[in-house]
Amino acid sequence: MAQSGEPTGSDAGDDDAMVIVVDDDTMLRNALGNLFRSVGMPAVLFGSAAELLDYKIPDVPCCLVLDVRLRGPSGLDLQSRLAQMGNHIPIIFMTGYGDIAMTVTAMKAGAEDFMAKPFRDQDLLDAVSAAIAKDRLRRKGLRKVEEIRANYATLTPREAEVMGMAVSGLLNKQIAGEIGISEVTVKIHRGQAMRKMRARTFADLVLMAQQIGICKADL
Repeated sequence: MAQSGEPTGSDAGDDDAMVIVVDDDTMLRNALGNLFRSVGMPAVLFGSAAELLDYKIPDVPCCLVLDVRLRGPSGLDLQSRLAQMGNHIPIIFMTGYGDIAMTVTAMKAGAEDFMAKPFRDQDLLDAVSAAIAKDRLRRKGLRKVEEIRANYATLTPREAEVMGMAVSGLLNKQIAGEIGISEVTVKIHRGQAMRKMRARTFADLVLMAQQIGICKADL
C-alpha cells in the first residue's frame, strides 16, 4: 500500500511535483520517504512493482526512484512495463548489486540516473530535482502540442489545405495554381490559418506544423 502524507490523484495541483519510491526494503523505503518530505518533496512509497502498477500516478511532474532488485518483477521489468504503457515518468535506479551491463541496460532504456547504494542523500536529492525539472519541461511541451492541435482543429478544410502547402514550401502563386483558386484567396486562407493557429510569424506557423507532423522538420 502507498504511504504518503501528501495529496495525490485529483487532489494534486498542476504545479505540484511528486517522488515515487519503489523498494522492497521497508527501512530504506521509509527513510527515503522521510528524506524527500524533509525538503518539501511529496512522496509515495511502494514495496513492489505490482503495487505501483495498481496505483494511479498523479498527472503532475514526477520522478520514480526505483530499486533494481525487487521481489517479483525487477526494477528493469517495471521500467519496460511502464514504457509499454506509454508512461514516460523519469526513473532513477538504485542498486546495491549493480554491474556495468545492468547500468547500460537501464540507461539505454531511458533511465535518468543510476545510483549505487549507499549513496549520499544530497546526490539523490540533486538527481531527483533534475529529473522532476526535466519532466516539468516535457509536460509543458506536451501541453503546447495539445494546444496547437486544438487550434489546428478549428481550421476549415481549405485553410488546413493551404496551410499544409504553404509550410511545405510552396509560394502563394503555386498554391493557387495547384488547387485552382486565386492568389488573393490563398492569401486570405493563409492569413486565417495564421490567426487561428495564433502564429505571430510564418516561421512560427512552420514550427507549429512540424510539432504536429504537418511538415517535416528539415523543410
